[in-house]
Amino acid sequence: MALVRNEAMTPVAQAAVLVSFPVAAAAIGSGVALVRPPGPRLVSGIQHFAAGVVLAALAGEVLPRLREEGNLPWAVIGFTVGVLTMLALAAYGRSRDEARTNVSTRTLVMALPLGMLVAVGIDLLIDGLLVGLGVTLGATAGLILTVALTIEILFLSLSLAAELTETGLGRLQAGLICAGLGLITAVGAIGGVLVLGGASDAVLAAVLAFGSAALMYLAVEELLVEAHEQDESSLLTAMFFAGFLVIYVLGELAA
Repeated sequence: MALVRNEAMTPVAQAAVLVSFPVAAAAIGSGVALVRPPGPRLVSGIQHFAAGVVLAALAGEVLPRLREEGNLPWAVIGFTVGVLTMLALAAYGRSRDEARTNVSTRTLVMALPLGMLVAVGIDLLIDGLLVGLGVTLGATAGLILTVALTIEILFLSLSLAAELTETGLGRLQAGLICAGLGLITAVGAIGGVLVLGGASDAVLAAVLAFGSAALMYLAVEELLVEAHEQDESSLLTAMFFAGFLVIYVLGELAA
């Protein structure tokens, strides 16, 4: 936190420091998945916790700032574009899953990784943009969004590494690909700071709304949907509220 708050640091340097955590999470998650994959209930617990973290970041940092910015027409446009982008990625994911069951195993091994990696790369680019957005909002927002996205990317790399090995890739190849994809987050974060640093209020409102839609979709339609594939228990449900509470407390202490 001291590094992030250092006023001598440029926004690009702050983004580079913050984005190093999700980049590292991508490498760590893929390594863990390849060496000792976590059990389904542990994965569900992580997903519940991550969903709480993401919603807390959305409610505590992004939406209040969006309301302050005003510019309702631009906010509506940004939110709509965000929803359409996430729905398009989801539709692509469904078509990819259908292809998995409709084509031969040999064709799948050759064709699946490229399309899957493009979708994941776009997702990570958006995550990086959100980190860069957090830097433009201030030290606390940057820290909160980074924590939320680090946990999300950790889970994403766990899933991606396992899925890549199922397509026929070796463990080392799958790990290197996941770690390399994590670097896309850095591109999005630093690029986001450079683009948003001198952006007008209208553009910032549109990007905030876009980020709100992306975070909302991530928590509700991805993390929680997949988490509920396991039989629910009080402990798993409590993990969601624990994630929310951790980010709320962190935000209050950092304020």
